[in-house]
Amino acid sequence: MKKINKLKVLKRMLYILLSIILLLSIVTFFVLQKDDFGAEPSGKRLERMKQSKLYKDGQFQNIHHTPAITEGYSMTKVSMDFLFGKSDSKLKPKDSIPHLQTDLKKILKSENIFIWLGHSSYYIQLDGVNFLIDPVFSKYGSPLPIFNKAFEGSDTYQPKDFPVIDYLIITHDHYDHLDYKTVKELRPKVDKVILPLGVGAHFEKWNYKPEQLIEEEWNTEVELKNGLKIIYTPARHFSGRKFKRNTTLWTSYVLTSPTQKIFLGGDSGYDTHFKEIGDKYGPFDFAILENGQYNDAWKYIHALPEDLPKIITDLKAKHIVPVHSGKFALARHAWDEPLNKIIANGKKENFDILTPMIGEPLLLKDSVFNFKEWWHK
Repeated sequence: MKKINKLKVLKRMLYILLSIILLLSIVTFFVLQKDDFGAEPSGKRLERMKQSKLYKDGQFQNIHHTPAITEGYSMTKVSMDFLFGKSDSKLKPKDSIPHLQTDLKKILKSENIFIWLGHSSYYIQLDGVNFLIDPVFSKYGSPLPIFNKAFEGSDTYQPKDFPVIDYLIITHDHYDHLDYKTVKELRPKVDKVILPLGVGAHFEKWNYKPEQLIEEEWNTEVELKNGLKIIYTPARHFSGRKFKRNTTLWTSYVLTSPTQKIFLGGDSGYDTHFKEIGDKYGPFDFAILENGQYNDAWKYIHALPEDLPKIITDLKAKHIVPVHSGKFALARHAWDEPLNKIIANGKKENFDILTPMIGEPLLLKDSVFNFKEWWHK
Protein backbone atom coordinates (compact mmCIF):
# COMPACT_ATOMS: atom_id res chain seq x y z
CA MET A 1 0.00 0.00 0.00
CA LYS A 2 2.84 2.39 0.91
CA LYS A 3 4.60 1.62 -2.39
CA ILE A 4 1.41 2.49 -4.31
CA ASN A 5 1.07 5.79 -2.43
CA LYS A 6 4.71 6.67 -3.11
CA LEU A 7 4.19 5.90 -6.78
CA LYS A 8 1.14 8.16 -6.88
CA VAL A 9 3.10 10.96 -5.20
CA LEU A 10 5.97 10.58 -7.67
CA LYS A 11 3.58 10.63 -10.61
CA ARG A 12 1.85 13.71 -9.26
CA MET A 13 5.21 15.46 -8.78
CA LEU A 14 6.23 14.50 -12.30
CA TYR A 15 2.97 15.89 -13.72
CA ILE A 16 3.48 19.14 -11.81
CA LEU A 17 7.07 19.43 -13.01
CA LEU A 18 6.11 18.76 -16.62
CA SER A 19 3.26 21.25 -16.35
CA ILE A 20 5.64 23.93 -15.05
CA ILE A 21 8.12 23.21 -17.86
CA LEU A 22 5.31 23.36 -20.43
CA LEU A 23 3.96 26.61 -18.98
CA LEU A 24 7.43 28.20 -18.96
CA SER A 25 7.99 27.07 -22.55
CA ILE A 26 4.71 28.64 -23.66
CA VAL A 27 5.43 31.88 -21.79
CA THR A 28 8.98 32.01 -23.23
CA PHE A 29 7.65 31.43 -26.75
CA PHE A 30 5.21 34.32 -26.52
CA VAL A 31 7.72 36.63 -24.82
CA LEU A 32 10.20 36.00 -27.62
CA GLN A 33 7.61 37.18 -30.15
CA LYS A 34 7.95 40.72 -28.80
CA ASP A 35 9.38 43.16 -31.33
CA ASP A 36 12.18 43.97 -28.86
CA PHE A 37 13.92 40.71 -29.73
CA GLY A 38 14.24 41.58 -33.40
CA ALA A 39 14.44 39.04 -36.21
CA GLU A 40 16.80 36.33 -37.38
CA PRO A 41 18.48 36.90 -40.77
CA SER A 42 16.81 35.04 -43.61
CA GLY A 43 16.45 34.98 -47.38
CA LYS A 44 18.96 37.01 -49.42
CA ARG A 45 20.54 38.41 -46.26
CA LEU A 46 21.27 34.93 -44.92
CA GLU A 47 22.62 33.82 -48.30
CA ARG A 48 24.94 36.82 -48.32
CA MET A 49 26.12 35.98 -44.79
CA LYS A 50 26.94 32.44 -45.87
CA GLN A 51 29.26 33.85 -48.54
CA SER A 52 31.28 35.74 -45.93
CA LYS A 53 34.66 34.34 -44.90
CA LEU A 54 33.74 35.32 -41.34
CA TYR A 55 30.71 33.01 -41.30
CA LYS A 56 31.34 29.33 -40.58
CA ASP A 57 29.25 26.50 -39.15
CA GLY A 58 26.14 28.66 -38.98
CA GLN A 59 27.64 31.60 -37.11
CA PHE A 60 30.12 34.45 -37.33
CA GLN A 61 33.62 33.84 -35.97
CA ASN A 62 36.30 35.95 -34.34
CA ILE A 63 39.79 36.13 -35.85
CA HIS A 64 41.12 33.79 -33.17
CA HIS A 65 39.47 31.17 -30.99
CA THR A 66 37.39 33.06 -28.42
CA PRO A 67 35.89 31.09 -25.53
CA ALA A 68 32.77 32.64 -24.02
CA ILE A 69 34.18 31.84 -20.58
CA THR A 70 37.83 32.02 -19.53
CA GLU A 71 39.64 28.76 -18.82
CA GLY A 72 39.16 27.68 -15.19
CA TYR A 73 35.64 29.13 -14.99
CA SER A 74 32.32 27.45 -15.74
CA MET A 75 29.19 29.02 -17.19
CA THR A 76 27.16 27.71 -14.25
CA LYS A 77 29.45 29.25 -11.63
CA VAL A 78 29.72 32.55 -13.51
CA SER A 79 25.93 32.74 -13.84
CA MET A 80 25.37 31.94 -10.15
CA ASP A 81 28.00 34.46 -9.08
CA PHE A 82 26.44 37.11 -11.28
CA LEU A 83 22.92 36.47 -9.99
CA PHE A 84 23.60 35.67 -6.34
CA GLY A 85 27.27 36.42 -5.67
CA LYS A 86 28.57 39.26 -3.55
CA SER A 87 28.90 42.48 -5.49
CA ASP A 88 30.92 45.57 -4.70
CA SER A 89 29.28 47.89 -2.17
CA LYS A 90 29.61 50.64 -4.79
CA LEU A 91 28.04 48.62 -7.59
CA LYS A 92 25.61 51.51 -8.16
CA PRO A 93 26.09 55.20 -7.34
CA LYS A 94 24.30 56.53 -4.27
CA ASP A 95 23.61 59.89 -5.91
CA SER A 96 22.45 60.99 -9.32
CA ILE A 97 25.07 60.82 -12.09
CA PRO A 98 26.31 64.37 -12.88
CA HIS A 99 25.31 65.48 -16.36
CA LEU A 100 24.75 68.45 -18.63
CA GLN A 101 21.63 68.81 -20.73
CA THR A 102 23.15 70.28 -23.89
CA ASP A 103 20.63 71.40 -26.50
CA LEU A 104 21.75 69.18 -29.37
CA LYS A 105 19.45 70.88 -31.86
CA LYS A 106 21.21 74.20 -31.39
CA ILE A 107 24.72 72.94 -32.14
CA LEU A 108 25.96 74.61 -35.31
CA LYS A 109 26.63 72.26 -38.21
CA SER A 110 30.06 73.82 -38.56
CA GLU A 111 31.13 72.56 -35.12
CA ASN A 112 33.14 69.35 -34.81
CA ILE A 113 31.96 67.88 -31.54
CA PHE A 114 31.68 64.71 -29.45
CA ILE A 115 29.05 64.27 -26.72
CA TRP A 116 28.91 61.19 -24.50
CA LEU A 117 25.34 60.15 -23.66
CA GLY A 118 26.03 57.44 -21.08
CA HIS A 119 27.31 53.85 -21.41
CA SER A 120 28.26 53.34 -25.09
CA SER A 121 25.92 55.94 -26.59
CA TYR A 122 27.46 59.08 -28.07
CA TYR A 123 26.89 61.79 -30.64
CA ILE A 124 29.52 63.01 -33.12
CA GLN A 125 29.38 65.91 -35.52
CA LEU A 126 32.22 66.08 -38.03
CA ASP A 127 32.59 68.36 -41.06
CA GLY A 128 28.88 69.09 -41.25
CA VAL A 129 27.79 65.45 -40.85
CA ASN A 130 26.33 64.01 -37.65
CA PHE A 131 26.42 60.49 -36.23
CA LEU A 132 24.60 58.81 -33.36
CA ILE A 133 26.33 55.67 -32.09
CA ASP A 134 24.68 52.78 -30.19
CA PRO A 135 21.85 54.86 -28.71
CA VAL A 136 20.12 53.31 -25.69
CA PHE A 137 17.78 55.84 -24.10
CA SER A 138 15.36 53.47 -22.38
CA LYS A 139 15.20 53.11 -18.61
CA TYR A 140 16.45 49.52 -18.87
CA GLY A 141 19.25 47.95 -20.91
CA SER A 142 17.12 44.85 -21.36
CA PRO A 143 14.00 43.75 -23.26
CA LEU A 144 12.33 43.08 -19.90
CA PRO A 145 11.86 46.03 -17.52
CA ILE A 146 13.30 44.18 -14.54
CA PHE A 147 16.97 43.91 -15.51
CA ASN A 148 19.78 46.47 -15.96
CA LYS A 149 18.06 49.61 -14.75
CA ALA A 150 19.87 52.82 -15.69
CA PHE A 151 21.52 54.81 -12.91
CA GLU A 152 19.66 57.93 -11.86
CA GLY A 153 20.80 60.90 -13.94
CA SER A 154 22.24 58.76 -16.74
CA ASP A 155 19.12 58.60 -18.91
CA THR A 156 18.22 62.26 -19.35
CA TYR A 157 18.59 62.24 -23.16
CA GLN A 158 15.69 60.97 -25.24
CA PRO A 159 15.08 60.60 -29.01
CA LYS A 160 13.08 63.85 -29.05
CA ASP A 161 16.25 65.75 -28.08
CA PHE A 162 18.06 64.99 -31.35
CA PRO A 163 18.15 66.79 -34.69
CA VAL A 164 17.86 64.87 -37.95
CA ILE A 165 20.54 62.16 -37.90
CA ASP A 166 22.66 61.66 -41.03
CA TYR A 167 24.03 58.29 -39.88
CA LEU A 168 22.88 56.05 -37.05
CA ILE A 169 25.76 53.66 -36.26
CA ILE A 170 25.37 50.27 -34.52
CA THR A 171 28.36 48.17 -33.42
CA HIS A 172 26.43 44.98 -32.52
CA ASP A 173 22.99 43.81 -31.50
CA HIS A 174 23.28 43.38 -27.71
CA TYR A 175 20.58 45.18 -25.74
CA ASP A 176 22.94 47.68 -24.12
CA HIS A 177 23.95 48.82 -27.62
CA LEU A 178 20.79 48.32 -29.67
CA ASP A 179 17.52 49.29 -28.01
CA TYR A 180 14.26 48.65 -29.85
CA LYS A 181 12.27 51.47 -28.24
CA THR A 182 15.04 54.01 -28.92
CA VAL A 183 15.63 53.19 -32.60
CA LYS A 184 11.89 52.96 -33.19
CA GLU A 185 11.37 56.49 -31.87
CA LEU A 186 14.40 57.75 -33.79
CA ARG A 187 13.28 56.29 -37.13
CA PRO A 188 11.58 59.44 -38.55
CA LYS A 189 14.81 61.39 -37.90
CA VAL A 190 17.31 58.89 -39.37
CA ASP A 191 18.60 59.13 -42.92
CA LYS A 192 20.97 56.12 -43.07
CA VAL A 193 21.95 53.30 -40.69
CA ILE A 194 25.49 51.87 -40.64
CA LEU A 195 25.49 48.41 -39.14
CA PRO A 196 27.28 45.04 -39.33
CA LEU A 197 26.14 42.16 -41.50
CA GLY A 198 22.96 40.48 -40.27
CA VAL A 199 21.82 43.28 -37.94
CA GLY A 200 19.70 44.73 -40.74
CA ALA A 201 17.16 41.96 -40.10
CA HIS A 202 16.22 43.64 -36.81
CA PHE A 203 15.86 47.04 -38.46
CA GLU A 204 13.69 45.79 -41.29
CA LYS A 205 11.37 44.14 -38.75
CA TRP A 206 11.23 47.53 -37.01
CA ASN A 207 10.07 49.20 -40.27
CA TYR A 208 13.33 50.72 -41.46
CA LYS A 209 13.57 50.63 -45.24
CA PRO A 210 16.19 48.37 -46.89
CA GLU A 211 17.58 51.37 -48.81
CA GLN A 212 18.35 53.09 -45.48
CA LEU A 213 20.69 50.30 -44.39
CA ILE A 214 24.44 50.26 -45.03
CA GLU A 215 25.14 46.69 -43.94
CA GLU A 216 28.69 45.42 -44.40
CA GLU A 217 31.44 43.25 -42.91
CA TRP A 218 35.02 43.81 -41.71
CA ASN A 219 37.50 45.49 -44.06
CA THR A 220 34.76 47.25 -46.03
CA GLU A 221 35.16 50.97 -46.76
CA VAL A 222 32.10 53.14 -47.34
CA GLU A 223 32.13 56.67 -48.73
CA LEU A 224 29.88 59.05 -46.78
CA LYS A 225 28.72 62.65 -47.18
CA ASN A 226 31.14 65.60 -47.38
CA GLY A 227 34.20 63.50 -48.13
CA LEU A 228 33.97 61.41 -44.95
CA LYS A 229 34.59 57.67 -44.94
CA ILE A 230 33.85 54.82 -42.55
CA ILE A 231 35.70 51.51 -42.45
CA TYR A 232 34.39 48.35 -40.81
CA THR A 233 37.19 46.92 -38.65
CA PRO A 234 37.42 43.77 -36.50
CA ALA A 235 36.40 43.36 -32.87
CA ARG A 236 36.62 40.34 -30.55
CA HIS A 237 33.14 39.85 -29.19
CA PHE A 238 29.87 38.02 -29.90
CA SER A 239 26.23 38.78 -30.70
CA GLY A 240 22.68 37.62 -30.09
CA ARG A 241 19.32 38.82 -28.76
CA LYS A 242 17.81 35.40 -28.07
CA PHE A 243 19.35 32.05 -27.16
CA LYS A 244 21.40 31.48 -30.32
CA ARG A 245 24.68 33.38 -30.44
CA ASN A 246 26.64 34.95 -33.28
CA THR A 247 23.90 35.02 -35.92
CA THR A 248 24.87 38.63 -36.67
CA LEU A 249 28.30 40.26 -36.93
CA TRP A 250 29.92 42.63 -34.41
CA THR A 251 32.36 45.34 -35.43
CA SER A 252 34.46 48.39 -34.63
CA TYR A 253 34.81 51.31 -37.04
CA VAL A 254 37.33 53.81 -38.31
CA LEU A 255 35.74 57.17 -39.11
CA THR A 256 37.85 59.51 -41.22
CA SER A 257 37.53 63.06 -42.52
CA PRO A 258 40.08 65.04 -44.56
CA THR A 259 41.53 66.31 -41.28
CA GLN A 260 40.81 63.70 -38.56
CA LYS A 261 40.72 59.98 -37.77
CA ILE A 262 38.50 58.56 -35.03
CA PHE A 263 38.38 54.96 -33.83
CA LEU A 264 34.93 53.80 -32.69
CA GLY A 265 35.70 50.78 -30.59
CA GLY A 266 32.49 48.93 -29.74
CA ASP A 267 32.85 45.96 -27.38
CA SER A 268 35.97 43.82 -27.69
CA GLY A 269 38.43 41.69 -25.82
CA TYR A 270 42.10 42.25 -26.46
CA ASP A 271 43.66 40.61 -29.51
CA THR A 272 45.99 41.24 -32.43
CA HIS A 273 43.38 43.20 -34.39
CA PHE A 274 44.07 46.40 -32.44
CA LYS A 275 47.68 46.53 -33.66
CA GLU A 276 46.60 45.64 -37.18
CA ILE A 277 44.07 48.49 -37.16
CA GLY A 278 46.65 50.90 -35.71
CA ASP A 279 49.27 49.92 -38.28
CA LYS A 280 46.87 50.19 -41.21
CA TYR A 281 44.72 53.18 -40.28
CA GLY A 282 46.47 54.95 -37.38
CA PRO A 283 47.56 57.07 -35.76
CA PHE A 284 44.18 58.21 -34.45
CA ASP A 285 43.28 61.66 -33.20
CA PHE A 286 40.63 60.12 -30.93
CA ALA A 287 39.83 56.58 -29.83
CA ILE A 288 36.47 55.84 -28.19
CA LEU A 289 37.18 52.71 -26.15
CA GLU A 290 35.19 50.24 -24.09
CA ASN A 291 36.13 50.61 -20.43
CA GLY A 292 33.81 48.89 -17.99
CA GLN A 293 31.53 45.88 -17.39
CA TYR A 294 34.53 43.57 -17.30
CA ASN A 295 35.31 40.37 -15.42
CA ASP A 296 38.24 37.94 -15.51
CA ALA A 297 35.70 35.26 -16.43
CA TRP A 298 34.91 36.94 -19.76
CA LYS A 299 38.23 38.62 -20.56
CA TYR A 300 38.21 37.33 -24.15
CA ILE A 301 35.09 39.33 -25.06
CA HIS A 302 35.45 42.41 -22.81
CA ALA A 303 38.75 44.21 -22.33
CA LEU A 304 40.15 44.31 -18.80
CA PRO A 305 41.63 47.52 -17.31
CA GLU A 306 45.14 46.14 -17.76
CA ASP A 307 44.39 45.65 -21.48
CA LEU A 308 43.68 49.32 -22.14
CA PRO A 309 47.34 50.52 -22.19
CA LYS A 310 48.14 47.83 -24.78
CA ILE A 311 45.10 48.77 -26.86
CA ILE A 312 45.91 52.49 -26.77
CA THR A 313 49.52 51.81 -27.75
CA ASP A 314 48.51 49.41 -30.54
CA LEU A 315 46.05 51.92 -31.99
CA LYS A 316 48.54 54.82 -31.73
CA ALA A 317 45.75 56.97 -30.27
CA LYS A 318 46.44 60.56 -29.23
CA HIS A 319 43.29 61.25 -27.18
CA ILE A 320 41.22 58.51 -25.50
CA VAL A 321 37.57 58.73 -24.47
CA PRO A 322 36.49 55.80 -22.26
CA VAL A 323 32.86 54.62 -22.52
CA HIS A 324 30.80 51.55 -21.51
CA SER A 325 30.37 52.70 -17.91
CA GLY A 326 28.35 55.18 -15.87
CA LYS A 327 24.86 53.89 -16.72
CA PHE A 328 24.31 50.15 -16.15
CA ALA A 329 25.73 47.62 -13.68
CA LEU A 330 26.47 44.71 -16.03
CA ALA A 331 29.41 43.38 -14.00
CA ARG A 332 30.17 43.15 -10.26
CA HIS A 333 32.82 45.88 -9.96
CA ALA A 334 32.23 49.32 -8.42
CA TRP A 335 30.47 51.64 -10.84
CA ASP A 336 33.38 54.14 -10.83
CA GLU A 337 36.22 51.60 -10.82
CA PRO A 338 36.74 51.65 -14.63
CA LEU A 339 37.20 55.43 -14.58
CA ASN A 340 39.58 55.36 -11.62
CA LYS A 341 41.67 52.63 -13.24
CA ILE A 342 41.97 54.22 -16.66
CA ILE A 343 42.90 57.57 -15.10
CA ALA A 344 45.61 55.82 -13.05
CA ASN A 345 46.88 53.98 -16.14
CA GLY A 346 46.77 57.20 -18.12
CA LYS A 347 48.97 59.02 -15.61
CA LYS A 348 51.38 56.10 -15.45
CA GLU A 349 51.69 55.72 -19.23
CA ASN A 350 51.30 59.42 -20.09
CA PHE A 351 48.08 58.89 -22.06
CA ASP A 352 45.63 61.73 -22.64
CA ILE A 353 42.44 60.32 -21.09
CA LEU A 354 39.38 62.54 -21.64
CA THR A 355 36.43 62.15 -19.28
CA PRO A 356 33.58 64.50 -20.16
CA MET A 357 30.44 63.96 -18.11
CA ILE A 358 27.22 62.91 -19.83
CA GLY A 359 26.16 65.72 -22.16
CA GLU A 360 29.37 67.74 -21.80
CA PRO A 361 30.67 68.87 -25.22
CA LEU A 362 34.14 67.79 -26.34
CA LEU A 363 35.37 69.97 -29.20
CA LEU A 364 37.22 67.77 -31.67
CA LYS A 365 39.28 70.64 -33.10
CA ASP A 366 40.87 71.32 -29.71
CA SER A 367 44.25 69.84 -28.84
CA VAL A 368 44.31 70.55 -25.09
CA PHE A 369 41.51 69.41 -22.79
CA ASN A 370 40.70 69.85 -19.13
CA PHE A 371 37.81 67.66 -17.99
CA LYS A 372 37.08 67.16 -14.31
CA GLU A 373 36.95 63.78 -12.59
CA TRP A 374 33.21 64.25 -12.19
CA TRP A 375 32.64 60.90 -10.45
CA HIS A 376 34.49 62.21 -7.37
CA LYS A 377 32.39 64.38 -5.07
